[in-house]
Amino acid sequence: MKRIVCVGGGPAGLYAAILLKKALPQTRVEVYERNRPADTFGWGVVFSDQTMENFQAADAPSHGAIVAGLRHWDDIAIHLRGERFLSRGHGFSGIGRVRLLTLLQERAAQLGVEQGFQHEVQSDAEFGDADLIVAADGVNSATRGRYAHIFKPDVDVRKCRFMWLGTTQEFSAFTFAFEETEHGWFQIHAYQFSGDLSTVIVETREETWKAHGLDHADTRRSVEFCEELFAPYLGGHRLQSNAGHLKQAPWLNFHRVLCQRWHHGKLALIGDAAHTAHFSIGSGTKLAMEDAISLARHAASASGLTSALVAYQEERSLEVLKLQSAARNRMEWFENVAHHTRLPPRQFAYSLLTGSQRIGHENLKLRDHAFVEEHERWLARQCGAHIEARPPMFLPLTLRGLELPNRVIVSPMAQYMARDGLPGEWHFVHYGSRALGGAGLIFTEMTCVSPEGRITYGCTGLWNATQRDAWQRIVAFVHQNSHTKVCLQLGHSGRKGSTQLGWQEPDHPLAEDNWTIIAPSAEPYLEGISQTPRPMTRADMDKVRDDFVRATCFGSAAGFDMLELHMAHGYLLASFLSPLTNRRTDEFGGSIENRERFPLEVFAAVRAAWPQHKPISVRISATDWAPGGLSEEDMLHIATAMKNAGADIIDVSTGQTVASQAPVYGRMWQTPFADRIRNEVGIATIAVGNVFEPDHVNSIVAAGRADLCAIARPHLANSSWTLEAAARQGYDAQWWPEPYRPAKSQLERNLQRAAQAAGPV
Repeated sequence: MKRIVCVGGGPAGLYAAILLKKALPQTRVEVYERNRPADTFGWGVVFSDQTMENFQAADAPSHGAIVAGLRHWDDIAIHLRGERFLSRGHGFSGIGRVRLLTLLQERAAQLGVEQGFQHEVQSDAEFGDADLIVAADGVNSATRGRYAHIFKPDVDVRKCRFMWLGTTQEFSAFTFAFEETEHGWFQIHAYQFSGDLSTVIVETREETWKAHGLDHADTRRSVEFCEELFAPYLGGHRLQSNAGHLKQAPWLNFHRVLCQRWHHGKLALIGDAAHTAHFSIGSGTKLAMEDAISLARHAASASGLTSALVAYQEERSLEVLKLQSAARNRMEWFENVAHHTRLPPRQFAYSLLTGSQRIGHENLKLRDHAFVEEHERWLARQCGAHIEARPPMFLPLTLRGLELPNRVIVSPMAQYMARDGLPGEWHFVHYGSRALGGAGLIFTEMTCVSPEGRITYGCTGLWNATQRDAWQRIVAFVHQNSHTKVCLQLGHSGRKGSTQLGWQEPDHPLAEDNWTIIAPSAEPYLEGISQTPRPMTRADMDKVRDDFVRATCFGSAAGFDMLELHMAHGYLLASFLSPLTNRRTDEFGGSIENRERFPLEVFAAVRAAWPQHKPISVRISATDWAPGGLSEEDMLHIATAMKNAGADIIDVSTGQTVASQAPVYGRMWQTPFADRIRNEVGIATIAVGNVFEPDHVNSIVAAGRADLCAIARPHLANSSWTLEAAARQGYDAQWWPEPYRPAKSQLERNLQRAAQAAGPV
């Protein structure tokens, strides 16, 4: 390459120029910035210890200069309702943004990078002879905008307003403080980045910001408002804005940006031009500078520009997706801080520290053993004076008259092994072995309330006495040979019925002998493939309700400890709840109050038939992951209605309502929905969805995000998942079957040897 141009002279563009010049010293490298050298937005920049190691490997001279200007801290302080919690061992550093820019400008000049300031780039045609143009022009990237049809950015404007301020107050720890006003909550993210200056980011919900009239306030008035509200943490020091020249105070909405494509021809996007990550998880500057490391490495080593840019995006996009997933969790945590403040302050602090779901219980224990130990003691006390501290997943839970020995559930998992709805020997072994594996509760697969309510010919049912007796045999074995309890999940397939077995063509109709299916509306699941269901009449509703009651009575006679109604995943009752599948114009369609009318009718009838001392769960899809589907308000309305009708716990799943869904996957990806329902509606919840490690369960329970965790595939692979988890954590009080106790001793010895061989962490 003969010429490389970086558009944007912030940290991203400067660092890219430095590394490209180092890698290609004969190439002319230029940086063009629209502002003056010291003009910048914000105050300080935060880097983790790991990030600084990456910088050292990429360019030792700039790393050394940055290190000399860093302010390091290990502690996080959290203030709520007059209480302060301190957690240690987090390893972050701050530096002034102007200082960082100056250091990078000096390093770039030292290497021979040409820098032009107050230069507005109108078009990349201005650099027609450049071999590579690096667009580092920020979240409002003009380059990205010119080629939006190619880069295809997804821009999500978020719910909070925030403002960057500075102060001379010293903060010895990264400080989060929360203050309630008559209109809602405000919070600060504050940290020291130099010997005499700290950053203070003030954040609040959009509606709270407007209610205080801050949408019409100038900078001075906004700063004074924040000074008064957060005076207890400022120690008499003033807040400062570097945007005093603006008539309107610079309260911003965070824009979550992710481009589908990061390169086009000789153009490459880096940093905020390509993606953003919420400031609550760290620094977008970190991501941008790590983009620069990757881009420079690939540009120098690849045989051609196109292959270099493809490799760059492939490498960085995965890391960005991981960080954006964590940042999304943390961002939504702060957006919904009002429901977290319903937690006890200690649990609130733990929830904040683990809010990204990247830091779990064990990781936090490594960072601050004393903090986690005290939290475990506190959690145990909440369960009863006689309960000793233990890993949170092994705390007991009481629902009505049912006491569960731990917080682990074996999820409902379709087996497709029944004949005429009858559970057979497969089911006896399947459920029996998992009960012996130590979980506190096992769920049956969705057990259908009628032959026509089955999903497939292989689904279990509970519409006759023969099926009742077969289930009773399974339940009796579990009760006689384990401490595990058993929950019966009842459902009706609705428009997703009369389909092939799970290992054939799922959701596709049978090749022959299909039965008539019913639903709220004539909406097939797979357009042009699935049967079109017959819209239900009042007589159909009466029959379905009575089928649920009959199955409930059989379930009670079979000795089940708990009952769950399946109102999720696009099955019959769920199809009433979602506006995507309920197109009715009568009293059962339209508003959420109407759409939930029949599911509530079924619930009321079942609750009346089920023993009052036994709990009932309701499984819902909290979102349809599709435009026009269930809203957040609908989710909360449904959960509240079920709670008021007598539900004891909500099993919070998502999606599977329509085939066009677009879920956002990740670790514990559905847990935030369980968290919100638990802490806004005030009802126990079950978390599901890619919960697969003991650490996940510990973190979810300890943070108050859910009360139970449902684990599916890991239990298929290892029926003794819970027993192994207890051994790995040194929890000796977990129940084991007596014949298996020799295995317990050997497993514990082997795990101890493995830990000793691995050495200290």
